[in-house]
This record gives sequence, C-alpha cells and structure tokens, in this order.
Amino acid sequence: MTEIPKMDRADMLRVRLQLLRDEHSDLDQAIGAMEERPAPDMLAVRRLKKKKLQIKEEIVRIEDEIHPDIIA
Repeated sequence: MTEIPKMDRADMLRVRLQLLRDEHSDLDQAIGAMEERPAPDMLAVRRLKKKKLQIKEEIVRIEDEIHPDIIA
C-alpha cells in the first residue's frame, strides 16, 4: 500500500488558497455572463458579487497567514 505524504499547515493553506482563487475566477465569469444578458437578474448578480467579495476576503486572510508582514 502506498503511503500518502502528510501535509503541514502551510501546504494545506496553499491548497485552500488555490481552490478559493479558482472559485473566485469562476464567479467572476458567471457574473460577467449574467450581466451581458438583455435583462440580467440584478438580485442574483448582487448575491454572486457578495459571495465573490467574501471569497476575496478569505484569500487575503490566508495569504496574510502564509506570508505575514513582519515589521522590524
């Protein structure tokens, strides 16, 4: 049986970060497609934009955890 390598916290955060970036990109494309429709559902667009913002905030939080600003 093959042993699965263990991941440390930083590795897990990097994986989570990539998943969030992919989801953020997907939402961006979905919002763009919805806004191009003749009569876009603005409530749905707002909900997607809110979700996209929440994801962006999580991305920034994880990036800060991976690469903290150290003030000397």
